Formats: sequence, C-alpha cells, structure tokens
Amino acid sequence: MTPRPCVAVLFGGRSSEHSISLITARGVLRAIDREKWDVVTVGIATSGEWFLCPQEELEALLEANPIAELPVGEDLVSLPLKVGESELIVRQDGPCGQTVARDRHIDVVLPLLHGPFGEDGTLQGLLELADLRYVGCGVTASAVGMDKHFMKLAFEAAGLEVGPYTVVTDRQWAVDPHGVRERIAALGFPVFVKPARAGSSFGITKVERAEELDAAIAAAREHDRKLVVEAGIVGREIECAVLQGRGTGAARTSMPGEIEIVDEHAFYDFEAKYVSQASARLSCPADLPQEAIETIRRGAVTAFEALDGEGLCRADFFYTPDGRVVINEINTMPGFTPISMYPRMWAASGLDYAELIDELLGLALERPVGLR
Repeated sequence: MTPRPCVAVLFGGRSSEHSISLITARGVLRAIDREKWDVVTVGIATSGEWFLCPQEELEALLEANPIAELPVGEDLVSLPLKVGESELIVRQDGPCGQTVARDRHIDVVLPLLHGPFGEDGTLQGLLELADLRYVGCGVTASAVGMDKHFMKLAFEAAGLEVGPYTVVTDRQWAVDPHGVRERIAALGFPVFVKPARAGSSFGITKVERAEELDAAIAAAREHDRKLVVEAGIVGREIECAVLQGRGTGAARTSMPGEIEIVDEHAFYDFEAKYVSQASARLSCPADLPQEAIETIRRGAVTAFEALDGEGLCRADFFYTPDGRVVINEINTMPGFTPISMYPRMWAASGLDYAELIDELLGLALERPVGLR
C-alpha cells in the first residue's frame, strides 16, 4: 500500500495576525482529506518556538477563546539540518534532563501564517534553505506581496492602474512631519493610512479630516514604521482568487466576488473579515458587465505574474462608477477561515474547500526545490 504524502501544517507565528492563523488552521484541518494526506500539526508561538500542537488542542484553545494565543508545547520541533533530508526533528525534555529526539518525515509544508515572519518571505527562505517543498509563493513574491509600497511599484510596471498614494518612512516622519502631512493632504480626504507590511486590516484607519491624521499615523506605526497612505477611491470592492496552473498551464481565476459591508463598518475591517459573518456578504459572481469581469480576471493574473507568484493569491480591486478597474493589493496567503473570501470564491466557481486544499498541496509537490 502506497503511503500517504505527509503534510506539515504550520500555524500561529510571531505576527499580530497570530490568532487569525489559528482560525485558518482549524478550518483547513477540519477539511483536509486524511485518506489522501498524513498530517503533522506544528504550532509556532509568538515567542518563536516551534512545537507539535495536536489538532484537538487547537480546537480546545479556540473553543475557549476565539482570538487565542498558542501556549508553547512540550515537543519542540526544528527543520532538517542538512540539505536532502526531509525529517522534522522533534525534541522533548526527558527524565534527568535528557533530551529525547525523534524524526518525522514530511513531503510538503502548508504554511498557514499571515503577516510578518510567515507571509513575507522570511519563512519561505527558511524552507528554501532546508530544501523543503511548500505551498504558496516563494521568497521574492512573498516579500513584495507583503510590502504595499513595492507591490504597487510592481503593479505599475506591469501596466495595472493603481490609485494615488504616498509612502511614509520612519525617518521622514521623524525629520519632516509637516512635509509628510502636506503630501498626504495633497491626495485629498478621505485617505486610508495603512502599515506597509501588515494584513487583516490591523492598524488601518480611514481619515476624513486633517485633524485625524496624526492619530491614524500613530495607530499604523504600532504595526510597522513604514506606512502607505492611499487616496480614498469611490468604487465597489471586487476580489478575484488566483490559483497557479498545473505544469506549464496558465494561472486560473475564480469568478470575481463582491464584498458588501453592512452600515456600521466603514470599510472591510478586521471584524468583518474574521469575527462576524453577518458583517460582510459575498456575491459571486459579482453583478458586473462581462467586459469588467474579464478585465478583473486578466488583471488578477497579471498581478500574480508581476510578483512571480506561485500557488495562490487573492487580488483585490475597485470597480469605479465610470467603469475603471483599479487594483488595490494582492494577498499571497489569503485567509482560509470558514468565512474567508478566497475559498468561498472558489467554491462558488466549482472547486470546493477540500478539493482546493488538495490542489494546492498537489501543486507544491510538483514544483522542484532550489531556484525555479
């Protein structure tokens, strides 16, 4: 009997999106086909330790607190120490202070981490050094896809329309705050003040008046000292899910979906994304002219390829009243929670949750290690 490929599912991590990663992991672990895949569950604490975290422990933790933080487990885990090896090293303190070590073979890693130290190329670089196959974008695409500044530069170079914005570095804010305020005011209000390298809407503020700006900058700087400030765009929020093609095949796209936010949410914020399913409704396919649908799907593939994407991404656009399609951003590890838009758009396009996970793991197993 052929053994099932073994998947190491990673979740948690050091970023402010730690708890979102746990919710994503719970959804994936409930859906993954255990007849096809052997699964090892590895938690990463906010302090950086890697350890075995059984699914039942994760379930119990989230049952007690939906926005939880992983406690460090007893079975500590490290990656292979030599190229060509594919075993996780598991260590545990034994009697009399001895360390008991064992190996656990893995074929592919499924990183379900969001934000810095997980989605930004750092983890991907670590897995590349260990010659381990993994789901999702590589080092460069992950790093560029995490930084809203360099992401926009890549989009512009690929010919995609990007809304007006300005970048605020730590030094600029320290040396010339007046000049920074003038640059932002030139965009026109409202603006959105965002950490350049954070996700899940952490630290984002919609600013209606100049008097609100300093507080918004302070809130964003709690997550990142580099900020992107975007002019508000009047338009409908449209998303499109991208899935890498098999072999040399072209990237695939779902039908575009539209996020509809109830009145109390000024924009698609943290609660609407992860806490309250009633806060955000998805219409897929979005009610758009056929030409706009085709433009958005082409734009999603262009954005994916502009970053040299692999595996998956979710591309977010604005569709304006005059028919323009403006790209906002992409997410190289979109949420996989039960209410997340990426798997819901694929489900509405004919690929259900478990099939989507199978496809992503299959794509990761197909690709070679090393430079691609």
